[in-house]
Amino acid sequence: MPLAEPESPLLFDCAGVQLLGILHHGAADARRAVLVVVGGPQYRVGSHRQFVLLARRLAAVGIPTLRFDTRGMGDSDGDARTFETIQDDIAAAVERLFGEIPGLQQVVLWGLCDAATAVSFYAPHDPRVAGLVLLNPWVHTTAGEARAFLSYYYPRRVLTGDFWSKLCSGSVDLRDALRGLHRFRRSAREPRPAEIAGATAPLPDRMLGSLRRFDGRVLLILSGNDLIAREFTGLLTTERAWSSWCAGTAVERRDLPEADHTFAADRWRGQVEHWTLAWLRSW
Repeated sequence: MPLAEPESPLLFDCAGVQLLGILHHGAADARRAVLVVVGGPQYRVGSHRQFVLLARRLAAVGIPTLRFDTRGMGDSDGDARTFETIQDDIAAAVERLFGEIPGLQQVVLWGLCDAATAVSFYAPHDPRVAGLVLLNPWVHTTAGEARAFLSYYYPRRVLTGDFWSKLCSGSVDLRDALRGLHRFRRSAREPRPAEIAGATAPLPDRMLGSLRRFDGRVLLILSGNDLIAREFTGLLTTERAWSSWCAGTAVERRDLPEADHTFAADRWRGQVEHWTLAWLRSW
């Protein structure tokens, strides 16, 4: 398995502006590559250099990996976009990846938080996408956030000595805290917008619709110490359509109970890399 040069910068066009990416070459005769898609106010390096470390590990065993800046982020030109409006950016990166590697047949899209949601929207529209790696996907709704707070944040909070110390010292306004709890309980019971006639389908429903149309494989990685992941987990445990999707043979789920949203510790990032690589090698 001959390996090409370790990595090199790439410039490519997206809707008339220039994007910058770093290609970690891997094997010269590779048939499958990974595209790391970046979401939120973030650029191609990733929190704690996660994207760099992942790309280098994959390339070291022969899997070409491209990480890039979407429009308006990092070193790419143009105006910044939301995760729902970077489909052209992803398409441009996929095109450049296939143009750079002769014989490439498949690409796997890898995304954290709202980038996971973005690649879920993109995948059904490009037959070259064979798999998705989704880490702590962003499925925010007011009701979903409220349920996550009620089921995760508040129970953990009242069990801490810090909470009771502040309560006894008077630095916690108990009445204000109870009012906040009541607001979350009320929000948690609100109907989903899709249940209201004429309303636009909410983000979780649109994401699930895209995932159902995607016929490739999915690796789902969830942190335990993260409200965003908890909101997503709430869908898997309370909504039959989501639990049915997750139970499908094409979906593999992995949980890191102690990890935070961005996998800040070396051991958490290393575990994510290990799971990604093992999953890629399994099919």
